[in-house]
Amino acid sequence: MSSRINIARPQSSSYSGDPHGLSNSRPSSGYRAANPEDPLEKLRTISKTIEDNIEIYTQPLKPHLPAIGRFLIVVTFLEDALRIMTQWGDQIWYLQHHRKFPWGISHFFLILNVITMLSASSAVILKRYTEYAVAGLLGVVIIQGFGYGLIFDMTFFLRNLSVIGGLFMVFSDSMVTRKKLFAGIPTISETDRKKYFLLAGRVLLIFLFLGFIIQGKWSIARVFVSIVGLAACIMVAVGFKAKWSAAFLVIVLSSFNVFANNWWSVPSAHPQRDFLKYDFFQTLSIVGGLILLVNMGPGGLSVDEKKKTY
Repeated sequence: MSSRINIARPQSSSYSGDPHGLSNSRPSSGYRAANPEDPLEKLRTISKTIEDNIEIYTQPLKPHLPAIGRFLIVVTFLEDALRIMTQWGDQIWYLQHHRKFPWGISHFFLILNVITMLSASSAVILKRYTEYAVAGLLGVVIIQGFGYGLIFDMTFFLRNLSVIGGLFMVFSDSMVTRKKLFAGIPTISETDRKKYFLLAGRVLLIFLFLGFIIQGKWSIARVFVSIVGLAACIMVAVGFKAKWSAAFLVIVLSSFNVFANNWWSVPSAHPQRDFLKYDFFQTLSIVGGLILLVNMGPGGLSVDEKKKTY
């Protein structure tokens, strides 16, 4: 009995749970610390700091961002309706003499535009019947492009693509659930619809900046702003760091708008005043769409959202 005990003792003291030495003998200490000298880690740190600062400084405005964004998006339609009413005679003359509208059709065209823009813009601001309001404003963009003969003008085309992107952002912000119309027919869920409209809105919003890049006189400052802005546009389109890239574009476009489209400094009789005014309020509409993007985030179809699952 004693020999059996003596043999058993050394076996138990020399027993190893990993006889082949395949496991890590050191106790686990959790995740390995990132190397602070790694350039990628420095970039991630700077990016996180910027995101945190945006979150902190926009916190007081955050409850008001949706209302501000919606108002800015429709402000170009409100200004357009006011311009038609205050320049009624000039508008009729242009449509009849340059666009060859018959008498009566030109009047109906302008009245329809004014009523649609005023009623739909009010509905967007008040968040009432948003789907119908957005559809009405989209219709205005299309019929004005054909009615005024600007549909093939590249600047007009790019700007209005961005305005349409802003309207998609409004629709996403005010997404409502539809009841199923017919039983048994598959429908797209509210979440899926919102993802697709956010994706379309993000992509279309950047076309204004692309128009800015391809037109105007070049300078060192313009080249720098174009390169940085284009990078921010790509980030918005793919949804990578979308909130702070959209916030950057809000700052750049707002600054550019004040200095380049300063219609208030042009005499009222000068023909350039109306063009600058039109550009100014259209840019405000696109800024409104970017503000909604800052508030809502890029949605499910984005790099930012995919990163959360990995």
